Amino acid sequence: MDRLTLPALNLPERVEHIASALLNPEETYRLTDADALTLMREAPVALLGTLAVARKRQVSGDNVYYNRNIHIEPTNICVFKCRFCSYRRGAGEPDAWYHDLDAIERLAAQRRGEPITEVHIVGGVHPDHDLAYYCEMIRRVKRQLPQVAVKAYTAVELHYMIRKAGLSLTEGLRRLKEAGMEAIPGGGAEIFDPEIRGRICPEKPTADEWLATHEAAHGLGLATNCTILYGHIETYEHRIGHLSRLRELQDRTHGFDAFIPLKYRNMHNPMSAVGEVSLPEDMKMMALSRLYLDNIPHIKAYWPMLGIGATELALSFGADDIDGTIDDTTKIYSMAGAEEQRPRLTTERMEQIVRAAGFTPVERDTFYRPVRR
Repeated sequence: MDRLTLPALNLPERVEHIASALLNPEETYRLTDADALTLMREAPVALLGTLAVARKRQVSGDNVYYNRNIHIEPTNICVFKCRFCSYRRGAGEPDAWYHDLDAIERLAAQRRGEPITEVHIVGGVHPDHDLAYYCEMIRRVKRQLPQVAVKAYTAVELHYMIRKAGLSLTEGLRRLKEAGMEAIPGGGAEIFDPEIRGRICPEKPTADEWLATHEAAHGLGLATNCTILYGHIETYEHRIGHLSRLRELQDRTHGFDAFIPLKYRNMHNPMSAVGEVSLPEDMKMMALSRLYLDNIPHIKAYWPMLGIGATELALSFGADDIDGTIDDTTKIYSMAGAEEQRPRLTTERMEQIVRAAGFTPVERDTFYRPVRR
């Protein structure tokens, strides 16, 4: 890529300087926080898409990834009361659910013989469960699906169960790894700024605790993902500060496989009056993620959160992954009013979405290795 993509645009001088540096094929330019803020405030959305796709092609070429996965959500009963959450319930409340270990094993057994490659396990932080319980849950899933990778528990769940066990993060994670946990999802990061975090999820582990959990996982060779929850009461500066801390950790550990910008959905939660950001804002966030996080290989457009149309559009704003088939096994975003109320896609439909955006679909496993069938 070169500056030939820029002449038709009447750009502010600073935006043109940043864009030219990013498109220079002879060097890799790392955005500063000030650069990122300038792009978010002043760059046309179309330019952000051009820049992000150019960076995406440097990282993953024409490939866009998907996998065959399911979610297991053991419970939505949770000790925390995050104000943005539409999923959490207290014990005995309407719409609360709880699957015991036998039920979890039955859910896994129902999938025997299917070509899935990943089971994703997240849920509420149940007050009565301990580390041994969660280790046994993984063992039971692996007993039924030995060939499937288990990606389990957000850093929030992990921090709670390991602290409850009185163990160090490293020792607790080691026990989970020995039980069969192979990767960790990125949820629970929300927004790292302490003032905003204190307003939307004051009971949750801190940003430092979230980051420490992932750093300990990376030290054990566990691949993890990372996220942000954007589009509520935060500012661009808060978003960039959040990305900065993720980039700093990745510089040290190289343990993050993917970053997922998660849009705040406002139905059925105490923050509903805040509203939701627009589609152009979603695409700006997607593009900034790809441009700023130059050391994280993959940027995911999580289709149950964005919707099918916005997911296809996100591929023109730097995303190179659209998650998986899911098969109607998650309620986290449907309970918050996402348009995909029964999230399920066939592999054929996922490949259509990728090709319609002009890219090459690649089925992957949890670790971004191509799956040949």
